Amino acid sequence: MTVKENLLKIKKSISDAEKAAARTENSVKLVAVSKFHPLEKIIEAIDAGQVVFGENRVQEAKEKFTKLFEMGYKPELHIIGSLQRNKVKDAVKIASCIESLDRLSLAEEIEKQCAKIEKKIQVLFEIHTGEESKAGFTDENELRNVIQLCADGKFPHLEPKGFMTMAPNTENQEEIKKSFVALKDLQKKFSAEFPVLDFSELSMGMSGDFPLAIECGSTMVRIGTAIFGEREY
Repeated sequence: MTVKENLLKIKKSISDAEKAAARTENSVKLVAVSKFHPLEKIIEAIDAGQVVFGENRVQEAKEKFTKLFEMGYKPELHIIGSLQRNKVKDAVKIASCIESLDRLSLAEEIEKQCAKIEKKIQVLFEIHTGEESKAGFTDENELRNVIQLCADGKFPHLEPKGFMTMAPNTENQEEIKKSFVALKDLQKKFSAEFPVLDFSELSMGMSGDFPLAIECGSTMVRIGTAIFGEREY
C-alpha cells in the first residue's frame, strides 16, 4: 500500500476510535513518526494531507526538514525522542513542539536557545509511566517545580501544552491502560493546580495501542510504521 492509502486507513481507525469512545470528531491529532524514513516518503505524506510529523533524532530531522522548508513545504515538526542539551539549538530552529521535556536543565536550555532566535515553542512534559529505559519525569515534585517556573513567567519562550508518555512495552492491556489513565489523572490534577497554563494536549498511544489511548483521553497519537512501512535503517 502507498503512504496515502496507509494514512487514509489510519485516519479512519482514529475516527472509529473517537466514535467508540464518544469523543468529538477530529479531537485526536495524528503525529506521523517519520524517523528513519526518507524525505520522499514524508513528501508523499504531506501531499496526502498530513501536517504534523514526529522525529526522534535531531540531526536526522534537521537534514530532512531543512530541505522540506527550503522546498516550500510547511510541515509541523515535533521532537518526540529524548533530547540532549547539546542538540537543543538545532531542535528549536526546526520544531514547533518538543514533546520530551523531562527535566529542569532541559527547560533552561530550551528557553536559552529560543530567546536567542526570539522564537516561542510549544512543549509537552514527558512523564515516565512505562518501562525503566524510558525517559520522563518520575518525581511529581520535580515536575511541579518546572511547571511553577513556567507559570511564574521564568521561561517566557516555552508554551506548555500538556503531557506525553510512552506506555510500557507489553501485551498486557491493563498495564498499558494504567499508564494512560495515570497521564490523564496528572492532566486533571495540574490543570486544577495551574489554571493559568494550558494542559489540553495528551500525547499518548502508538501503532499498537492508539485506540485504547483515545478511549483514555489522548489528543495526539504517534504512528510511524503503519504509515510509512518498515523503517529504512
